Amino acid sequence: MNGKRYSRQRELIYEALKGSREHPTAEMIYQWLKPSNPNLSLGTVYRNLKLLADEGVIVRMAFPVERYDANTMPHSHFRCEECGAVYDLEIPYDMTVDEAAAQVSGHKIAGHETIFHGSCRKCRAAG
Repeated sequence: MNGKRYSRQRELIYEALKGSREHPTAEMIYQWLKPSNPNLSLGTVYRNLKLLADEGVIVRMAFPVERYDANTMPHSHFRCEECGAVYDLEIPYDMTVDEAAAQVSGHKIAGHETIFHGSCRKCRAAG
């Protein structure tokens, strides 16, 4: 992590996010850390997540409830419409989409986000 001066709470928040594959909300991270960090506030979690996202250390994901991802490499996601879970999809990132978008629009394309949605394996098995 770079930019602002070191913060123990920021480090805890970042490590919790890095250790999760759930693409957690700020509230989830707060609930994970609060028992062992009684002085932690939800506002502190939000501020530090915003700072980390602004620095490019994590990715802010705009779902109905904002989620975060410590994996900043381009990749696709799947969001379950039933339970709300978010998963990484291990499919190749397609640079040709960026090139095609640049060609037809004339814009300089820095990247794209792909979010698939439907019913996850767990919900399909339960239903």
